[in-house]
Amino acid sequence: MTLCPIEFRWSGGAALCAGLSLALAGFAQEPSASLKQADADYRAGVAALGHNDLTTALAEFEKVVKLAPSAEEGHSALGAVLVRLQRTSEGIRELDKALAMKPGDRNAQTNLALAYQQSGQAAKALPLFVKLEAAARAEKHSLAPSILAPYARTLAAEGRIPEATTKMKEAVAGDPRNAELQDELGSLYAQHQDWAKAEEAFSAALNASPDFAMAHLHLGLTRKAEQQPGAMEELAKAYRLAPENALIALQFGQALADSGDDAQAIPILEHATKVDPASTAAAYQLGLALQRANRLDEAIPLLQKTAAAEPQNAEVLTNLGMALCQMQNAKDAVPILQRAVKLSPENPTAHQDLAAAFIQLNQIEDAVDELRAALKLSPGAPQLHYNLGLALKMQDDAAGAIPELESAEKLNPSASEPPYVLGVLYMQVGRYADAARELNISLKLHPENGDGWATLGSVDSKLDQLPEAVSALQEAIRQLPRQPDPHLTLAAVLVKQNQPAEAAEERRKAADLMRANMNRQRAEVATNAANAQMKNGNLDDAIAQFREALSYDANYAEAHLGLASALERQGKSAEAAEERRKAADQRKTDPK
Repeated sequence: MTLCPIEFRWSGGAALCAGLSLALAGFAQEPSASLKQADADYRAGVAALGHNDLTTALAEFEKVVKLAPSAEEGHSALGAVLVRLQRTSEGIRELDKALAMKPGDRNAQTNLALAYQQSGQAAKALPLFVKLEAAARAEKHSLAPSILAPYARTLAAEGRIPEATTKMKEAVAGDPRNAELQDELGSLYAQHQDWAKAEEAFSAALNASPDFAMAHLHLGLTRKAEQQPGAMEELAKAYRLAPENALIALQFGQALADSGDDAQAIPILEHATKVDPASTAAAYQLGLALQRANRLDEAIPLLQKTAAAEPQNAEVLTNLGMALCQMQNAKDAVPILQRAVKLSPENPTAHQDLAAAFIQLNQIEDAVDELRAALKLSPGAPQLHYNLGLALKMQDDAAGAIPELESAEKLNPSASEPPYVLGVLYMQVGRYADAARELNISLKLHPENGDGWATLGSVDSKLDQLPEAVSALQEAIRQLPRQPDPHLTLAAVLVKQNQPAEAAEERRKAADLMRANMNRQRAEVATNAANAQMKNGNLDDAIAQFREALSYDANYAEAHLGLASALERQGKSAEAAEERRKAADQRKTDPK
């Protein structure tokens, strides 16, 4: 959690007004006209400051420096005004000149310390704050809260969080109703992970200023870190109070995403990227949320933007590579994932994702190498054992695959996939009893697996457990109504049970399904050809191809829809409407 910057506070004040006049009074002779003019200009500059007219003050103090270059007060005042005008480097030069002339000028020391702190030069600011504090102690008083707060920020920037916290506590003690200081104190406690004190400080800030959006944000993040209730409510309040604050939008969106609510997180993260288009953090978090939502076309450009901005970030590269794999673009994913592995060789996820890319490219041996490397780093990860088992199965290495799948099952007994693949492998190597055991385990965990039931039916048939085989195959047929194979297997089991008529009926059903599947494939081919003709503007040829597709399968909804579009383009609205009706009716009957 970072500190929130506050406005630059200039401490020149009315002390400047008497300074140059006193210097002029020290002359034994009548001062020159130029010195008199410098004194007048100086007073005019101070007056302009009193009205917050920085432009006039700047012009007057520039005159002073030209007319009286040896007068320290002019350089000090000019430096302070330049810093307030965000011309920090010029201001620092003038303040340095002032202190070279008069090292004890407290105003110049203060303004130079503030200028260094505001410009991120903490190492240069810190000695000046130390001097100011020592002088205050010698005079038996404390520094003002307006000086203690930037002093604390300087210590924090130097990594000296406990000392920074002490100084900020002193600032808060001097101005206890200052919500910004309470918020900064809470942020320092949060950096030290002292969550209870952080929450106390943020609550105090909100008591002083209930609509302080950043304090709501920080309180929400603190409760989130503590896993305490109320975190999301505070983040939502912060966003409602300051929706155009990119940091608040980012943190709220990221918190929603972390809680698994990508649907709500995405629009907020999209808003964060609009408020701050240059923010790679917002782009990255939005990309991750879109990736999880399977909106890969939108996610990948955002992940690519982040990777371009942070080419050494292995996590970003890993997620980009995985997104490309999800888009079946393993060719582009592999070099990105290889860079991720090189940058972070101890990260098992990078190896695992690279293995997935290699599998897409059918480079199974390379995938096996990456999965073995990942397992050396994380030997207790069940998913890695499962993935390696699958990869070895693809190499027809059942002897190597089976121990990996057994390990995966042992490490995660609630997962249905390892026992299912084990059952298939055991069946392939003739271990039918072991296959039946594993398939039953898998199907208890995940009964909606038509292929699993079909495989179990085949295994039970091999074991001559015929009633069990019939039951399993009937469930497979229920889940896979268009597949002919379970009917054929069931027919074989029924023959064993001496039920020839029932077996013949199952074979007939299988034959019908095979013809239907063949006709559906022909309809798909003809429809694809018709769509190509449509793109080329050949409407007559397209209509002929769509009608041919429907001659193979009159219930193929895609062909009806394509024909409707072609007829519409020919001005045959009534016929087009009829084709759309047929497609709609078919989809109601068979949503698949």
